[in-house]
This record gives sequence, C-alpha cells and structure tokens, in this order.
Amino acid sequence: MSAIHDLTLAELSEKLEAGELSSVAVVGAYLERIRATDARLGAFLLVREQDALSEAAAADQRRGAGKALSALDGIPIAVKDNLVSPDFEVTCASKILKGFRSPYEATVLTRLGEAGMIVIGTTNMDEFAMGSSCENSAIRPAANPWNPEHIPGGSSGGSCVAVAARQVPCALGSDTGGSIRQPAAHCGVVGLKPTYGRVSRYGLVAFASSLDQIGPITRNAVDAALLLQVIAGSDPADSTSVEAPVPDYSAALSGDVSGLRVGIPREFFEADGCDPEYIARVRAGIVELEAAGAKTVEVSLPTAPYGIAAYYLICTAEASSNLSRYDGVKFGTRHEADDYREMYRRTRSEGFGAEVKRRILLGTYVLSAGYYDAYYSKAQKVRTLIRRDFARAFEACDVLATPTAPAAAWKLGALADDPLQMYLADIFTVTVNLAGLPGISVPCGFTGEDLPAGLQLIAPALEESTLLRVADAYQRQSEWHQRGPSL
Repeated sequence: MSAIHDLTLAELSEKLEAGELSSVAVVGAYLERIRATDARLGAFLLVREQDALSEAAAADQRRGAGKALSALDGIPIAVKDNLVSPDFEVTCASKILKGFRSPYEATVLTRLGEAGMIVIGTTNMDEFAMGSSCENSAIRPAANPWNPEHIPGGSSGGSCVAVAARQVPCALGSDTGGSIRQPAAHCGVVGLKPTYGRVSRYGLVAFASSLDQIGPITRNAVDAALLLQVIAGSDPADSTSVEAPVPDYSAALSGDVSGLRVGIPREFFEADGCDPEYIARVRAGIVELEAAGAKTVEVSLPTAPYGIAAYYLICTAEASSNLSRYDGVKFGTRHEADDYREMYRRTRSEGFGAEVKRRILLGTYVLSAGYYDAYYSKAQKVRTLIRRDFARAFEACDVLATPTAPAAAWKLGALADDPLQMYLADIFTVTVNLAGLPGISVPCGFTGEDLPAGLQLIAPALEESTLLRVADAYQRQSEWHQRGPSL
C-alpha cells in the first residue's frame, strides 16, 4: 500500500469512504510530512496542527454516523496566504499585515468548510502576489522540491511546492498573470486558472481586481476537477462572479478527445528567449494529444507579443489603487510618527518590500495626469485586441496548446537584480488573464537538469470542462504527473 502522503485526492476520498483510513490518520501523516520536509522547502507560513487534528476528529465522527458532508470530508488542503479568515492570521507574506486576522471569511474557504475539507495551513507566496519566483516573500523564499537551489515559481509558489512535495494532496492559489500555472509548471503539478468570475474573489486580498482569480493546484486533472467542483459558482458577495450553472467537472473526464481541435499559436512557439529543450518537451506533449485522437491546427494571436507590456501597466495601476488601503490607519502594521504624513511614509516604507514598492510606483505613474492616456488607456485597448485575437482563434479550434513558461525554473537569486527579465517569465500566461479565459498547466516532461516542464492548455470562457477533459486525456497517455521529487 502506498504511503498516505503519496495518495491522490481521489484515492484519499475512496479510502475514507471505504473506512480504510481515518481523517485523523490522514491529517497526521501530512503533518508529519510537513515537519520532515518544510524546513528545507519553505512552503508553509502557518501550520494549524492542533486545529487540523481536531477538525479531522470531527470529520471522522461525521463519517462514522453516516453524515459526511461530501466525498472530500476530512481531507486536508493548503491555502495561499491571501485568502482571509477569522480563524488564522493572513499576511500575504508581507510585514505590513503581520498579525492580521480578518473579521470575515473568504467565500472559497466557506465552501471548503461546507465540504468538510480541513485547512492544514497557509502557504508562502510572493508578497501581495507580486512576483514570479516566490523570492519576494517578506518571510522567507520557497524552494523548488525537485532542486532546492532553484525557484519554485510564483506567486503561488508555496502552494505548488506543498502539492509537489506531497505535504498536502491539494491546495488553492491565486492567478493574476500566471501565478498558479507558472509555479505549477516549475514544480511538476497541475494548476488551473478558472474563467474570470467562475470562482468568487470575495475574501481574496486584491492585487489587480480585473485579473485575479482563485484556482486549484493538484497532482492530476481528476483531482483538479474534484476541487474546482467545491469552489466554483456564483456568489452574491462578489459582483464580478458569473451567474452560470456549475457543470459536473468529473463527468467530463471521458478520456476521449477524438476529433478535438488543438490550436497551436505560432507566436508562442516563435518567441525570443525560450529554451529549445523546454519547447521540445511541450511539442512532445502535443504529439501525445495527437496520439489520443486530437487534431492540431496552426492559429495566430498577433497581439500576444504585446501582452506583457499591457499586463504590467494594467496590473500595476490596479495594485497602486488596491494597496493604498495599507496606510497604518485601518489595519495591519502601524509605525507611529508625529504627524499622519510621516506615519503613512514610515508604515509603507517599512511594511512593503522592494517589488511591491516598485509596482505601486509604476502604477501610480501610469495613472497620473498626462500619462493615463499614453499608458494605461492604451494598455486597455491592447487588452481588447488580445480578447478579439483569442475569439478568432477559437473559431478554428476547441483549445489552444502552448508552453506554460519559456524555460525551466532558474536558480534562486539569479534574476533578483533583473526584474524585467523576471517579468518575461510570464510571457505565455498573462494574455489568458487579460482575456479572462480559463487555462491549465500540466506536467509534460523534464529538462536535462531534471526540472519539470509544463504544457499550457487554454479554452474559451467557462469551458473548464473541456480543459479538464483534454488534460485528463493527456495524462492517460503520459506518466509525468505520477513522478514525485526525492526529499
């Protein structure tokens, strides 16, 4: 029998239902795994050891009485440190929110609780989700479990590390420009960014409100479907949530992609600065889809190369606005001074890290008088063109297949002094957020340095079922998702 921490979400559910495992045993096994591995990896910022065990005991009592809340009742999950709760501290990996506890709970956490899932802890991240490496955490950087000298990706780095290292069977992250998919690719796990509005953002600490979306991180597409089922759906507390029925995602996993059209956008495979070996792994993954019965067709996304520039104008503008609330008055850290201006200055100067300050300054600049039309307004027009490009592409295909990243995970510190180069790590993911589309990254092999590569699939809005069906069909043809790092 496999060790408990090696079981997938679906396998844990089956064994709990059959009475072969108890929730207390499951939670205990993952707590032991965290204790054994996290000093080296830095995936967690908070572990709810006693609370998680107590909640596991309650789940066992429910199951014993035939009153399980769902098939996932009693299974642990890790959540990114930007989903608020009154039950534990949430800091967004920033000094400015040290000690903060929210008076209310994020809708996704409420839905996890209604399903009986147990939040085992909060995971490390780039401060306020601003970064592509998880090195911008004010607490400590996270490390890639395949090679701890390398970054895990970001900003949901901690959540992806935790799943890859078998510290939890699943996790939640947030994705503003690739922050679920990019670290999922670098850590060799599955990361799904749903359609904008498919999952409620109520209780997600905002970075860029028109781009942010919460999504699942798992070992395979089957588990991603199970977790998305729990968190998806409209929410009256979030005016941007989509009022559309939530399909049975697991029912879509037929394994059949015969005749399905996979679009290959030429701009994504001709971009400068990509590692040929990484791109070769992605192309091999597309060949596997063809072997499963899919048909490939070349398409074009002509404005995609402008996506990075548009994204970093729009997201920083929204960040500048959203982060103005952290002023030492309303909540979080406060540095006293003789007058309020000096208090603001000290609080924000000492509370925010370098990358957050950089983005606030850039966003404030592009929104300022005389520059709004030249930068922010123009970026929004490019965003519209990108949406139109995707719409035209989907007239010729059902999904798009691209690399998730231009190369495998780089060494810790290698790009610390080159923020522009780090921004380019999101070149293949940001356009999906700008268009509000669903995207998923699935493991598709390893480079010569034994670092994972990721295949990204993109679908039209609200077509998560199609994404998951294609991802599952691919994983039935391959075994990359079954590999785990040696720790």
